[in-house]
Amino acid sequence: MATATNVEATAVNTIEWLSAPGTAIVVPVYQRQYRWDIGGCERLLADIRAVAGEDDTHRHFIGSILSAQDSAETDLILIDGQQRITTLMLLVAALHHAVRDTDAGMAAELERVLVRAEDPSRTKLRPHDAWAHLYESVVLDRREDAERESRFDDNYAFFRSQVHADEAPRIWRGLQRLEHVSITLGAQANAQQIFESLNSTGEPLRDHELIHNYILMGLTHAEQLDVEARFWLPIEQHTGEMIGAFWRHYLVMTTGREVAADGEHGVYAAFRRSFPSVDAQHLQADAEIWRHYAEIYGILLDPSLEADAEIRRQLVYINTFGRAAYPLAMSAYSDHARGLITREELIETLEWTQALYLRRALVGLPAERLIARLCRARAEGRDALMRAFARITPSDERVSAVLKYVELPHAAYVLGRLEDVPDAEGYDIEHIVPLLPGEAWSGDGIRSWSEYSDDEQNSHRALAPTLGNLTLLEQPLAERVFGASFPEKSAQAYARSDVDETRALAELVGWSTSAISERSVRLSASLLRMWARPALPEIDDDGLTPVLDAVRRRGWPAGWDREFDYVEYRGEHWEVKDVRALFNRVFRRAWTDDRAAALRYSAAHGGPIYSEMAWKGQWDALDDENYLYMGWDSNYMMNALQGVLEESAISAEVFVKYSYIGNVM
Repeated sequence: MATATNVEATAVNTIEWLSAPGTAIVVPVYQRQYRWDIGGCERLLADIRAVAGEDDTHRHFIGSILSAQDSAETDLILIDGQQRITTLMLLVAALHHAVRDTDAGMAAELERVLVRAEDPSRTKLRPHDAWAHLYESVVLDRREDAERESRFDDNYAFFRSQVHADEAPRIWRGLQRLEHVSITLGAQANAQQIFESLNSTGEPLRDHELIHNYILMGLTHAEQLDVEARFWLPIEQHTGEMIGAFWRHYLVMTTGREVAADGEHGVYAAFRRSFPSVDAQHLQADAEIWRHYAEIYGILLDPSLEADAEIRRQLVYINTFGRAAYPLAMSAYSDHARGLITREELIETLEWTQALYLRRALVGLPAERLIARLCRARAEGRDALMRAFARITPSDERVSAVLKYVELPHAAYVLGRLEDVPDAEGYDIEHIVPLLPGEAWSGDGIRSWSEYSDDEQNSHRALAPTLGNLTLLEQPLAERVFGASFPEKSAQAYARSDVDETRALAELVGWSTSAISERSVRLSASLLRMWARPALPEIDDDGLTPVLDAVRRRGWPAGWDREFDYVEYRGEHWEVKDVRALFNRVFRRAWTDDRAAALRYSAAHGGPIYSEMAWKGQWDALDDENYLYMGWDSNYMMNALQGVLEESAISAEVFVKYSYIGNVM
C-alpha cells in the first residue's frame, strides 16, 4: 500500500504536544481574528471538567490541528485550529496564574505549555502581529491598561473567575486528557486545498442533527437502534422539515427563555444546557416527553389532524400569525390532552394569543420576544397568564383609535371571523372604494372620480385599505364588478352575496368617507369584542421588554452604548442606555437590597463578585472587601444580571425599553 509523503497525521495528546520543547506555533497573517466568546469557553471548560471526572481511560477529542513547517524557521505555521489552541492557552495561563504562588510543581508544568524553553519571555503561540501584544500581555501577566477590551482579556478573565486554586488539580487532569489529530504538511502539500477539505466539504451539521448525535453518542449500538426507532423517527415524522424549529420552540416552552437560531448553533447549545448529560437511564423518560410534544407540533403544523372542530378552527387561526406562538400553544395543548386543563381554557389561551398578535399588528408594535414570557407566566397558572397577556396586549382605546385609519392586517382572517365566513377560500377581499379608482368611478352614481376635489380623492384613498372599506365577496361576483362604481357593485354583486355583511351594503344609496367611518366604528366594536383583551386593569406596557427576554448579543456590536431608552426597575425609572451600565447598576443594587442572593449567584457561577482583585482588568469596588469585575463581554453581562435578578426573585419586575437603535441592532 502506498503511503502519503506530503501529509503526516498523528493522534497526539494535546498537552504533551504543546509542552514539547520543540513546539512553537505561529498564526499566519491571513488568519481571521480570534473570536471565541465566553459561551465557547464555558462549553470547553465543561468538557474538561467532565473528562476529568471520568476514569483514567477516558479522553476528550478536540478535533484536528493543521500546521505546516516554515521553510525559513523552526516554527509551525498554524493553518487550522487557531481558535481552539488560543483558547486552551488562555485557560492554561489562567490556571498557571492561579497556582504559581501555591504549587510550584504544577506551575512549572503549566509554564512549559505556555512559553518557549529557550526564552521564557516568548510565548509558544504567536498570534497575528496586529494583536500579538494583547495575547502575550495576558498570558505573561504583563497587562498595563486595565480599561482595555479584547477577546483575549474577556476569556482569560472568565477562566480566572471559574478556576480557583483548589480546583486546579482537577482542571489540569482534564487538560491532560485532551487529544487531537496533528496534521503536518510537507513542502509539496497544498495547504489551502487541505484546509478547504477539512472545513468546507459537505453541509455543516444543523442544530437538530447535533442534538440527534448528542442523544445517541454515548449509547450502545443496540440502545441507539431502539431510541432511533421508538423516539427519533416518530419525532422526525411528526415534525418533518420543521424539526429544527420544533426543538427551538420546545426549548422556549420548557425554559421560558428566548432561544437564538442565529447560525451559531444556539438551539443545540440551549439543548445541552437543559440536558447536560444524556444516559440510557434518563433518556427513556425524556424521549417520551419529546415524542409527545413532537406529535402536538405536527398537529399545530397541520390542524386537520385535530378531531375537535372548534380546537381545529382555533389552530388554523393561530397559524395566521406564523409559528412564533407554537411554544405557548404546545404547552396549553399538552395540558388539555393530559386532562390538566379544560377544553375551554385551551381555547381561551388560543383566543388571547390571537388578540395579542392582531392588536399589536394594528398599533404597530413588534411581536418579537413575547412568547417566552407568556410560557413563564403560564407555568404559574391561569391568573398569571391572564395578567401577562393584559400587560402586553394593546388596550381597546388604543386599538379603536387606529382602526379608523390604518391598513387592516391579516384582512382575510379578520373579515372571515367578523363576517362569519368559516372558510374564506373562494372569496376576495373587496375594497368598496378601489385602491386606485378609475376616472369614471363614482360613490353615488352622480359625480365621477374626476369630479372629486383633491382633498376628497386623498381622503378616499387613505381610507381604502381600512376596516370600514373592506368586505368579503365571492370571487365570481368580484370578477364581474371589478373596478365598477358603487351603485353597479351594489346591484350586480353585493345584493347577490351570501355574506350578510356584504349584502347589507346593497341597502345603502351611496358610498363616501362618512359611510366608511360609520361602518368602521360599528365593525371596530365587533372586533374589540371578538379579539378581546383580558378584562384586567393591567397597563398597556408600551413595548417594554421583561429583562429575562432581553437580547443577549455577541461581542460589542455598533450601537451597543445606545441600546436602551430606559430601564424600569421595580417601578423606578433608570436612565440606563447600555448593558454594561445596567450590569453594574443591577449588581450594585443587589449588593444593597439582597446581598445574600448576590453572593449565592456569584458563588454558583464563579463570579462576577470577588473578595479580591485577583487579576488585572476593570474592577468596581462594592465595599472595602468585595469587588465587581467589569471586563466581561456583553453576552456574559446580560446573562449575569438576568441571573442575579432571578436569584433575588424580582426579575418579573424589571423591564428594558429598547431604543430605535436597539430594535434594529
